[in-house]
Amino acid sequence: MRRGSFYGTISDVKILAVSDQVIDRMYTLAPGGHFQGVELTLGCGDLPYTYLEYIVTMLNVPMYYVPGNHDPKFDISDKLSKAEGGSNLDLKTDCHKNVLVGGFGGCIRYRPDGVNQYTQQEAYARAFQMLPQLLVNRIRHGRAMDILISHSPPYGIHDDFYDPAHHGLKALNWLARIAKPRHHLHGHTHFYRNNLEPQETFIGTTKVMNVYPYKILEV
Repeated sequence: MRRGSFYGTISDVKILAVSDQVIDRMYTLAPGGHFQGVELTLGCGDLPYTYLEYIVTMLNVPMYYVPGNHDPKFDISDKLSKAEGGSNLDLKTDCHKNVLVGGFGGCIRYRPDGVNQYTQQEAYARAFQMLPQLLVNRIRHGRAMDILISHSPPYGIHDDFYDPAHHGLKALNWLARIAKPRHHLHGHTHFYRNNLEPQETFIGTTKVMNVYPYKILEV
């Protein structure tokens, strides 16, 4: 445990972060105790909600998630548009054991009728909606955010310049600089050649991590 400011102490929290691909081994890893000690699960989009629900059930820990571009549009009256037992954190922040988590769902718009897809300007407008919450967090906790989860990567970081569907969102770069989270976790881009593609990059003091298909980390 590390002592924080007068706003409270900050304990290390073990986290399971998942995105984009169902891992069949999860159905044996979770019951087998592979994720023992995990206190929080974070979903970065494009996973069946039944898969997220399974993880929540097996680990019996809180889950925050954001929707990806292949996820359904959220409808409070439609059970199929949300993961039961988890919290959709899109454009919201919440606090777990004094760790402030914020969420930003969706990706760049690459189809006119795409769900959870936004132009760069629309993404900025969405990010601006989080400013009041970030201000309240600074007043209440002394900081705006500790972890940012998103589906899209930031613009120019872990994105794919040659694929319009996998361009990053510039609003996420701005959000990282304004909120200064210690960690920014995302999915959307699939890195197979781990020895060639960097999965961790910094924006200022924020460590940006591609969690595809899953990562275990302590923050």
